[in-house]
Amino acid sequence: MECLCLVWALEKLHYHLDGCVFEVITDGNAMKSLLKMKTPNRHMLRWQIAIQEYRGNMTIAHKEGNIHKNADGLSRWELANTPDNPIDGLAERMIQTLEDMIRRFCAYGPNSCYARKGWNPRLPADTLRKDLIGINPKASRFKIILDQVKHHAKKSINYAFDYEKQKWDKSHKVPDFKVWDLVLVSTFNFNKLKGPKKLKDDSVGTFNIVALHGTNAVQVELSGNLENKHPTFPVSLINPYQPPDKELFPLKNPTPLTVPPVEKSEGKKRKKVIKERRSKCKNQREYLVRYKNPVHEDEWLAESEISDSDQILRIFRHERTPQD
Repeated sequence: MECLCLVWALEKLHYHLDGCVFEVITDGNAMKSLLKMKTPNRHMLRWQIAIQEYRGNMTIAHKEGNIHKNADGLSRWELANTPDNPIDGLAERMIQTLEDMIRRFCAYGPNSCYARKGWNPRLPADTLRKDLIGINPKASRFKIILDQVKHHAKKSINYAFDYEKQKWDKSHKVPDFKVWDLVLVSTFNFNKLKGPKKLKDDSVGTFNIVALHGTNAVQVELSGNLENKHPTFPVSLINPYQPPDKELFPLKNPTPLTVPPVEKSEGKKRKKVIKERRSKCKNQREYLVRYKNPVHEDEWLAESEISDSDQILRIFRHERTPQD
C-alpha cells in the first residue's frame, strides 16, 4: 500500500517535483529497499518502473512508525489498542478500504472510485436536502443514469437478436415435407457402404415419408439393405426428389436409384502395425494398427489391446531396424 501511495503522489505532484531533489520519508518496510533491489519480484519491479524517471533525484528515508510523527509522511493511522477499547476488526477493515481506494486512484483516477461508491463528481448537483442521512446528494441522479444505460443495453441486445434472426430467415427456408413424399437420404453418416468414401453417392433413395416429427425430423420407409438402420433422419439430411421432366427430355430414361449394398460386418483382422507413439494422457506406448478389411479405419491401440501383439510387433520392429 505504501508503494501505491508513492506512485499516486508522484503522479499528482510531478509538476512540482520535476527536476528537483527531494526525499520521501516512510515507515513501510517494503519501500525501504525499493530503489536498491537488484532482483525484485514482478510486483516490486512494476513499482520500480513507475518511479524510474525520479531515480536520480529521489531518496527514500525509513523511520519506524513509533518514532516518525511527521504528518506529511506516509505513516499509518494510529488506532486505539487498549483492553478497554479493543480494535475488534476495525483496523483490518480500514486497511482493506484504503487499499481498495488507493488501487483505484492509481489505476483509473478518482472518477471510477466515486462511481463505484454511488456518485460521480461530473454529474449535476441534485436538489435533495443536504441534511438527509444515509443518502449521497448525487446518488439518485447516478441511479437514473445507470437505469438509462441498462435500458439502452437491453434494447441493443434485443435489436441485435432480431437482426440476426431476420438474416437467418432470409437465407434458410424451412422444408415443406408432407407424408408420402418421395425423398433422398444423404449418406453422410453411413459408414458401412462398400468402396472408398470419396466415390460413394451423396444420397440414396427414393424413399417415402411415413411420419413427420415436428419441423426438424422425418421418418422414412427404408428398404433393401438399409432396413436395419434407424428410419428417422433430420431434415438437413433429407432432400426432395425431383423427377425428370418428360416434356423437356422425352427420350431420357430415368436411371433407377438403387441403394448401395452394405458390406457384411467382418471381424477386425489386423494386418500390420504402421507407427508407434507415447501417449501423454495414458503414459503408455500405443501402436497404429491397420486392418485387412478397408472398411475398418486405422486406430491407435495399446500393446495389451492387441491379441497377437508378439508376432505383429516383432515384424514391425524388424522392418523398422535398418539392415546391414
